[in-house]
Amino acid sequence: MSYSIKTIGVLTSGGDAPGMNAAVRAVTRAAIINNMRVKAIFRGYKGLIDGEVQEFTSQDVSGIIQRGGTILKSARCAEFMTPEGRKKAYETLQREQIDALIVIGGDGTFTGARDLAQEYNIPIIGIPGTIDNDLWGTDCTIGYDTALNTVMECVDKLRDTGTSHERLFLVEVMGRDAGFLTLNAAIAAGAEAAIIPEREAVAEQLKAAVGQGQRKHKNSSIVLVQEHAVEGGAMAVAKVVEEHHPEYSPRVSILGHLQRGGSPSAYDRIIASRLGCAAIQALLDDQRNIMVGIQNGEIAYVPLVKAIKQKKDIKQDEWEALQTLSI
Repeated sequence: MSYSIKTIGVLTSGGDAPGMNAAVRAVTRAAIINNMRVKAIFRGYKGLIDGEVQEFTSQDVSGIIQRGGTILKSARCAEFMTPEGRKKAYETLQREQIDALIVIGGDGTFTGARDLAQEYNIPIIGIPGTIDNDLWGTDCTIGYDTALNTVMECVDKLRDTGTSHERLFLVEVMGRDAGFLTLNAAIAAGAEAAIIPEREAVAEQLKAAVGQGQRKHKNSSIVLVQEHAVEGGAMAVAKVVEEHHPEYSPRVSILGHLQRGGSPSAYDRIIASRLGCAAIQALLDDQRNIMVGIQNGEIAYVPLVKAIKQKKDIKQDEWEALQTLSI
C-alpha cells in the first residue's frame, strides 16, 4: 500500500437486499484479521453526514449472516448529492480517522461514492448489493438470487388460483429500469411471458403473450410485468387487456417490497462473503475507486465509473428461452 490504512468505514445505502449483512460481516472480519479497525456507519450517507458511527468488533457481526435487511440500516439522502453534504461526510471521516470507505449498494450508492472519491481523494471500494442485478461488470449482485426465488415461489402459488379460475394474472416485479429479475423469474416459474423495458413496446409484448395463450386454447396465463415497463406498471397493462382482450379476466398482483425481504439464499451468503473479503484485499493491494464483482465465478475489479455508466444488457439466450418455453 502507498500508505497504511489503519481504519475502514463500512456502510449500506439505497434499497436493502438480502445478503447485505453477510457482506458487512465479511468486511468486518477480513479487516480485523488484517489489523485494521472497523467503523460501522449507520443509515448510509445520511448517517455519514450526521456522524452515526460505531466501532465494530468481530462479535458485533456474530449471528447476522442469516438475517435479511441490513443491521446498519439504510436511508435515502438528498443532502449527500450536494457538495455541501459531501463536505460534511468527509469531515466525519476525518473526525473518525477513517482512511478508506467500503460501500454496499447499487447504482445510486456507487454514484455518491464516485463523487466523494473524486472530491476528497479517499480510497473507496464498492460491493454490489441490489435485487435488480443491473450493475455492469458483475454477473450477479447481492440479493438478486434470494429475490428471484421469492418471486418464483409467489408465482407458483398464484398459478394454482389462475388455473382454477381461468384467469390471467399480471404479476408486477421490482427492478427499477432493468428487467433481469422479471425475465429470469418468468423462466423459473414457467410464466407465459415477461414484459420488460429492454425489449419491444409493451403492446407488442402483450399481444405476443395473449397470442401464445390463444394458440394453446387456454384462458389462464401468468405474465410478469417489470414495474417501470409502462407508466402504471401491471395496472396499466390490465386496462389494455380488459379493453382489447375481453376473453381474459385479468387480476393484478403487485409483489412490492416482499421481494426485498427474507433470509438470504446460500448463494447470496457465499458471494456476499467472497466480495466482502475481496474488498479488503483490494485495499491491501492499493486499489481504489473500484467495484468488486463476480465474473464467470471469479472475483473481478471494475472501475466505479464503468459500473455506473455502462449499461448491462439482458442476455439474448435467456429472452429466447422464455419465448421457446412458452409455446
